[in-house]
Amino acid sequence: MSDTTRSVEESAPTFELPNVGAGADPFGPRTAPEGTDSLLLLFQRDYYCGNCRDQVAEIADRIEAFRGVDALPVSVLPESVDRTREWQEIVELPYPVLADNGGAVGDSYDQPSRFGILGNLSDLVGRMPLAVVLDVRGEPTVHATHPGSSPADRPPVSALLDDCRACHDSTDESEG
Repeated sequence: MSDTTRSVEESAPTFELPNVGAGADPFGPRTAPEGTDSLLLLFQRDYYCGNCRDQVAEIADRIEAFRGVDALPVSVLPESVDRTREWQEIVELPYPVLADNGGAVGDSYDQPSRFGILGNLSDLVGRMPLAVVLDVRGEPTVHATHPGSSPADRPPVSALLDDCRACHDSTDESEG
């Protein structure tokens, strides 16, 4: 199971990526819909990853629970817009699906990879999953991360929902 690292004060890398799913296009932390407290960024391995498809489908099945804590799941695929659009047509997600062609945004969030140079040459072999909860009230900050060490190493949806709930329930120190 993935370890969780919390860093409430860590600034989040900013980005805007093409969105082939629901929501604004392009999409990024600063374009989240009003009333959104957190984004659950799900950095996928690649187009072919069955574990990725299972994960995003399970998140989609729980979308109302995420909405209940003002959280918005966002799937980030290290593929071209056309390839990401094909993937979205297969999985049909009710939330943003972003094309991170080349994986630069995943890299900026330290998406894990393995097998050194070989892993860096092929997402299929090297890129591992990563889930990041961003607090997007004000300047985006990293609230929690779940880096995967293998293709199947993903936190349970209940743990991701708990992280989003904790972000929702947290108060900004400047308010109190």
